[in-house]
Amino acid sequence: MLIGTAGGAALALAGAGTAAAAPGGSSTGAAAPKAAADIDWDNGNIVEMVIVPEAEPIILTYVAGNDATIIVRVTTLLQHAWFDAIAPYHPTAVGVTSRLGRRPASEGVTNRNKNVAIMYASLRLLSGMIPAAIPQWRGLLTKYGLDPDDTSKDLSTPAGIGNAAGQAVIDNRLRDGMNQTGDVGRKYHPMPYHDYTGYQPVNTAYELRDPSRWQPNIVPTDKQGQWRVQEFITPQLQHVRPYTYSDVSKFRLPKPAASDVHNWRQYKAQADEILAYSAGLTDEQKMIAETFDDKFMALGISVGMAGAERNLPFDDWFHFHMITAVAVFDALIAAWYNKNVWDAIRPINAIRHIYGDNKVRAWGGPGLGTVSMKATEWSSYLTIPDHVEFPSGSTTLYHAHSQSAARFLGTDAIDLHFPFAKGSSIIEPGITPSQDFELHFTTWSDFASVGGMSRAYGGVHFLGAIRAGEKIGPKFGDLAYEFVTKYVNGQV
Repeated sequence: MLIGTAGGAALALAGAGTAAAAPGGSSTGAAAPKAAADIDWDNGNIVEMVIVPEAEPIILTYVAGNDATIIVRVTTLLQHAWFDAIAPYHPTAVGVTSRLGRRPASEGVTNRNKNVAIMYASLRLLSGMIPAAIPQWRGLLTKYGLDPDDTSKDLSTPAGIGNAAGQAVIDNRLRDGMNQTGDVGRKYHPMPYHDYTGYQPVNTAYELRDPSRWQPNIVPTDKQGQWRVQEFITPQLQHVRPYTYSDVSKFRLPKPAASDVHNWRQYKAQADEILAYSAGLTDEQKMIAETFDDKFMALGISVGMAGAERNLPFDDWFHFHMITAVAVFDALIAAWYNKNVWDAIRPINAIRHIYGDNKVRAWGGPGLGTVSMKATEWSSYLTIPDHVEFPSGSTTLYHAHSQSAARFLGTDAIDLHFPFAKGSSIIEPGITPSQDFELHFTTWSDFASVGGMSRAYGGVHFLGAIRAGEKIGPKFGDLAYEFVTKYVNGQV
């Protein structure tokens, strides 16, 4: 990774999920969509021009929270629908969940038919995933001159192909273990995505009964003066059907020995490592933590930037996104499986257990720098995620993502730039960074490594959890590349 000074210009990117960078590197939603009259159906990419700018803000409205599980599911299935929708126009590709035939080569000379198919596939997929926003999804098609009431599955038309592709993904994934319908394990009053595993933390927010196990924290809501007790978000993700493997238990990690309070020296040493990072936080580390905490920003934008750099052809652009999406999806399932197995404590709770009211030196809060405080008053730089600690899910995702991207592009080399204006931090606005600068990544390996370390800088993961994510993450990149390539080549 290279670091240099940079101007404070906004980050304008092309590609799925490539929202304009807000101060601190967090996405604020994609740039304003083009007017209907400006859309080039024949030569443009409707995802870049329409779907991402308009759909991302809607998705974020209905899928709230600081955790990635449901957002990753929605975005992966959306990219799956795009992949299947354009397969009939490709010389060899076949859909992952649909077999829609092969259209004459003349119908794929321009992007028009593919773009129309993608729009209808998106309508079907998103209507099934986020039905509360159906009026908005329908309005999206109407705005761009398409008929949302065209539900035909005539495979000689792009609308029919799109409808069939999108519906096939919904039919295949509606009951894939994530409990989207909310009716698994509950007879009355179903709630979408509710936990059916019966997970209960050993500790409460008020009593640490076992210092080796996860303790839910009391965290602020987005309402002034209101607080909530954390719940393990979607623990059932461990049971979701992956794309590329059948038995998640083969990715079981060794027990995180340092998180076992009976191994006191290791237990204390890993907590002291996090305190040391907290006390020594630099502007660079703070902005790294903020950037990689935003999965739309780091996962979506990095693929968009790499695709733009290579000037990928239309079909390759979608194949690239499908490969990285599958890698992240399957990596997340394995990470959640291990989280359920080990149920490990977070740094904040271990640090408070070790030191109690004794003083520690660490980051004292926004704008306060390094201070001496009671350990019971210490908090991490990043918001504490609503799930258990081991392994680092984010690290696992970044390594899966980077490996899959490097495999598809045929090289580890990249040229990713993340510029930050002075004072553009979300957590320390007006203060951090103290001057304009830029993060510059020249390899996917470095991108993934820095992404993993961002969780230690942010104070939300121990180094052991990060190393575990580094160990298993690349496996899912390889699996995804091999899986999707077979469908691209029609070898299934």
